Amino acid sequence: MQLPFFYISQYTPGESNMVLDENNSRHIVQVLRMQTGERLHLTDGKGHLLTAIIADPHKKHCTVTVSDTVFSPPRHPRVTVAISLLKNANRFEWFLEKATEIGVAAIIPLISERTEKERAKTERLQQILISALLQSRQVWLPQLPEPLKYADFIKDRDFHAVPRKFIAHCVENEKYSLKDQLADADTIILIGPEGDFTTEEIGTALANGYQPVTLGATRLRTETAGVVAAALLCVR
Repeated sequence: MQLPFFYISQYTPGESNMVLDENNSRHIVQVLRMQTGERLHLTDGKGHLLTAIIADPHKKHCTVTVSDTVFSPPRHPRVTVAISLLKNANRFEWFLEKATEIGVAAIIPLISERTEKERAKTERLQQILISALLQSRQVWLPQLPEPLKYADFIKDRDFHAVPRKFIAHCVENEKYSLKDQLADADTIILIGPEGDFTTEEIGTALANGYQPVTLGATRLRTETAGVVAAALLCVR
């Protein structure tokens, strides 16, 4: 039987005794009714998996002793999905959940010309990532920065330096099939809003080294396209 799994926001390698925050403590003590001596798993979302033993089952500040630590390096190649924010917040949150479960390294919320919503509840979105991380029992939490304007994203040196760059769009022209592209290096893919990228945005991406790709024969919603792209690049 798998041990209960919890997220901690910070971990210092070598730390042997830890006091958990109130939310985790309450769930461990009041919901799961765990007692002194029982074991659980913790992760900081940065590659560490800790096995810990409950030392003091206090409902507000449960104390645990770390008995074992395993570090898993990040997945290679690293996959980043830069995707437009959606007017329907539930659909964007669904995408975040599924992309985390699939194993993407980073999700960049984009604000393009046709994006209808320019703000996001970052704290809520972060909690969705954490829940999906725990559900899928992973130890690397995807990076999720504040929403970026498309032009700023394209000019960002870190993103520009990614070896393999793709843009998925609906304009009829020559495109490669994403499923045929080798995932042999760090990759980033751009997914547009409900109304697609503008021709100017597509042209800017192509001028900056992005390859145009198709995700299949059917036209997909933004959130579905994001999940399909993530699966094609991560699940190999």
